[in-house]
Amino acid sequence: MAGLTFGAHGLTYRYPKAPNDALRDVSLQIGEGELVGLVGPNGSGKTTLLRLFLGLLRPISGRAVADGRATSEWSRREFAQRVGVVAQREEPAFPLRVRQAVTFGRYPHLGQIGRLSPYDREVVDRAMHQCDVTALRDRWVGTLSGGEWQRVRIARALAQEPGALVLDEPTASLDIRHEMEVLELVSDLVRERGMSGIIVTHHINLAARFVDRLVLMHRGAMRAAGSPRAVITPELIEEVFEWPVDVHPWRSAPQFIPLRTQERNTQG
Repeated sequence: MAGLTFGAHGLTYRYPKAPNDALRDVSLQIGEGELVGLVGPNGSGKTTLLRLFLGLLRPISGRAVADGRATSEWSRREFAQRVGVVAQREEPAFPLRVRQAVTFGRYPHLGQIGRLSPYDREVVDRAMHQCDVTALRDRWVGTLSGGEWQRVRIARALAQEPGALVLDEPTASLDIRHEMEVLELVSDLVRERGMSGIIVTHHINLAARFVDRLVLMHRGAMRAAGSPRAVITPELIEEVFEWPVDVHPWRSAPQFIPLRTQERNTQG
């Protein structure tokens, strides 16, 4: 399936009865084969921007578009056929086994009969294998650990065969091995299949090793956007997070270390 592009054009949004804008004049383009990380402190506008991209909110000015169409104009079924979403939090609504949960990713593509074809089953099996949950296929999702449930949800998104992946804190509750496997999987899918990818995360150092661009949000505005090397600088990180850091090179992606109080007092 062809990739899908996202665009933000002067996006501004304010929640009802809020005294200030949650998002202010944000413009951003995300192309096919590109993985972008949205990062920033709590309340910086990351989630609001994501909701506008998903058509869950309507901006008070500007436009959020997917493949050139305002995302708020897409039908939910049509959007689900093109965009795989892994939300930050989700509890199973009713008892399901793992394979059933992953199979839900195929439903936007099924006809009125809703019957799975051999191809649908093949897609589900492949998605489970890619996310290392095949061995869990007969487990009840209520018995899974947080990390196992996260991998099942990513497998469900992959079963949609989307043109774009949107993930909100995709490595939450994962151990080191599965953090790396999930981000390697997502980055490989984006590049090999020409998908677009958006990751919202607090794990900036980890994201920097996989994304093409970081978008650093601050107080509802886009403070900086560019390669990890351009965004992860002491000046930018300290300004936005209001805490001193040391930044060290690590191959293609710099990594920053927050300083302890006694270390900041002796810095320089």
